[in-house]
Amino acid sequence: MSAAIVDASAMVALFGRDQPYKAHYMSLFEKAVSENWSLTSTWPCITEASHLLGLPQRYAFLRWVAADGLFVFPFGQDQLESLVALMRRYTESPRTEMDLADASLVWLASDTGVNRIMTLDVGDFSRYRLPDGQAFEIL
Repeated sequence: MSAAIVDASAMVALFGRDQPYKAHYMSLFEKAVSENWSLTSTWPCITEASHLLGLPQRYAFLRWVAADGLFVFPFGQDQLESLVALMRRYTESPRTEMDLADASLVWLASDTGVNRIMTLDVGDFSRYRLPDGQAFEIL
């Protein structure tokens, strides 16, 4: 079985109105369903996507998450220091800033070993690395 991590940008592209990459992500998510991929994200990404989506798309998105459209990987307060360390490592003021959502996905990839990611944030996820130096495979 294949696995992929899902960034907020891919969820917004899939559920948002008039999104230029909607067809790409619709096809990718259909492939994931037909091939039984394990799709995972984090609560910071769900929150970010929900914030960016308008109504009624936000409701459809949250219903999809509730219906197991993907697995939301939990993390606790004890992981926050690791997330802060990642954010500090990849923030280069004033040009780039790693937010909590991106840090949670890099942490998730490190924890699970899954480096395939659905994201439109190619610039940032091209520079992020797993602890072993492995790059993300951007879908």
